[in-house]
Amino acid sequence: MKKQNYILYACTVFVLCTLYAAQPIQPLFKEEFALNSFQAAIFTTVIMFPLGIAPILYGYILENWSSRQMLRVSLLLLGILEICFSFSSSYIVLIGIRAAQGFLIPAALTSLVSYISTSSTRENIQKALGNYVAITIMGGFLGRLFSGFSSEYFGWRPFFFIIGLGLIVSFFALLGVSKDAKAGFVKIRKKEVVNVLKLKYNFLIYAAVFCVFFVFQAVLNFLPFELKSIDENLGEGKVGLMYAGYVIGLITALNVTRIIAFFKTESRAMIFGMFIYIIGLQMFNMESFTVMFGSMFVFCLGMFMVHSIAAGFINKLAQERKSITNGLYLSFYYAGGTLGSFLPGVFYQHLGWHAFLIFLGFMLLCGAVFLVLLSNVLKGKI
Repeated sequence: MKKQNYILYACTVFVLCTLYAAQPIQPLFKEEFALNSFQAAIFTTVIMFPLGIAPILYGYILENWSSRQMLRVSLLLLGILEICFSFSSSYIVLIGIRAAQGFLIPAALTSLVSYISTSSTRENIQKALGNYVAITIMGGFLGRLFSGFSSEYFGWRPFFFIIGLGLIVSFFALLGVSKDAKAGFVKIRKKEVVNVLKLKYNFLIYAAVFCVFFVFQAVLNFLPFELKSIDENLGEGKVGLMYAGYVIGLITALNVTRIIAFFKTESRAMIFGMFIYIIGLQMFNMESFTVMFGSMFVFCLGMFMVHSIAAGFINKLAQERKSITNGLYLSFYYAGGTLGSFLPGVFYQHLGWHAFLIFLGFMLLCGAVFLVLLSNVLKGKI
């Protein structure tokens, strides 16, 4: 069983590397293909967009697929596309490949979660899924870090080729994985969506996480461009290292129950997390690599406090229709990330970094208002 989970965790790392490896080197794409910052940022947007619609749309298409069947197909296609990406010299082709991969990643990640949950014993399932969350965080960080260092010393293409090979090797490694299960997509009907959204606490949590991930992806997507504008000689390796603060999410996720216990209630803990998040965001106004590097730890601590608590809290509050509730949570979360990966670029492109941060600060204040309203709803005041 341990060997099987290690294979699944390795698959998860390669999938997350595929998703995020392009982010820290988007300024390099900007230079190589003569793009503006907005066009270069689309490398993240096109691959993230399907993550927002997958929980709603894929239930109608993939409901009867088995997790192993879906996982192997998606990994093989992701690997082939990633190798094609490493050889392509056309911006349009590269964007098209990223878009195609975006539609495969939700299938792969959902299959991985289903596989891990069904292949673990009842006693070990919480630990196995906890490890999965930790691996997704590490995969996101390692993809960004190694992409940056590889691009600085060997060019950007070799690392994407290695990821492609890793995905294809994972396809064959899954032949040794025995258990199987349904992939985990369910049909989400309009009436059920309306019923879930009618519950005020659900809507307020969804609205808050939309704002949270909107801001998170905006900063992570446009920070490399700002770092390059501060110091045009800054190497891609140091840009990739800037994402080290992301690892704080691992510590936060593993200690979420202790955090809630300290603050007594989930809503109070999330409001405090939002306060830290706002402080971390404003620290990015100080345009120094060292200060920004430290800011990332504060910023990520606040973000992951809100997200890790909200994800569990929405399940705790759900008395029924849990699959619909979770599906909508992911849709709002990734819809925020998709829009955040490019819309704030208008502010950055035309008004500069500080105006960009002011706009994002406003989004976080909206998120904080939603969390305060949530606290009042749960206390019966509204």
